Amino acid sequence: MIDLHTHSLFSDGELIPSELVRRFEALEYRAVAITDHVDCSTFDFVVPRIAQAAKELTESQPVMVVPGVELTHVPPMSIGDLCRKARDLGARLVVVHGETIVEPVPPGTNRAALEAGVDLLAHPGLITPEEVSMAAEKGVFLEISGRKGHSLTNGHVAKLAKEFGARLVIDSDTHSPGDIMGETLARKVAMGAGLPPAFFDELMSNARLLIKRAGYRL
Repeated sequence: MIDLHTHSLFSDGELIPSELVRRFEALEYRAVAITDHVDCSTFDFVVPRIAQAAKELTESQPVMVVPGVELTHVPPMSIGDLCRKARDLGARLVVVHGETIVEPVPPGTNRAALEAGVDLLAHPGLITPEEVSMAAEKGVFLEISGRKGHSLTNGHVAKLAKEFGARLVIDSDTHSPGDIMGETLARKVAMGAGLPPAFFDELMSNARLLIKRAGYRL
């Protein structure tokens, strides 16, 4: 199991990175990305600390920890610049908080993320066919979300991704211990999105591909 979208107390999560990773370890996950929310006011504080924690945790226990970041509610015109700056500070996985239907995310966020070439567009809501086609072309992965609210459009995202050939991953968007999905629940979330049971292996394969692209080997 792999989860590429989690939060620690460096943003709005409840756990310090070490406990967060330990809880994934207890469920036999192989890799987890810590992708705390940032904007222009916090990225330079959060990213180096997550990068350092990820390095030390990866060296000291069996779960590979990928340092990441989630650009959240930032003006679309700022996404490209913040993406570059976050990578320079050590973020190996750049996620953008997509246009979920349960939050007032600025219109145009999905497209700006795709144009910036981020790694993962999280819970992209009612993403358009044109945008999904762009995700496939640019190699931006789309998320099937296990989080309440964000998950309401999983079926829409999955249907268009299959139609246009965009790659999907499944993540918990963990903020608290109860958010972490074990394999059984993750499989059910994927099936609830309309994906056949056998497709779960492809979701995990896609997650491994993203980790490899970030410069890590499982």
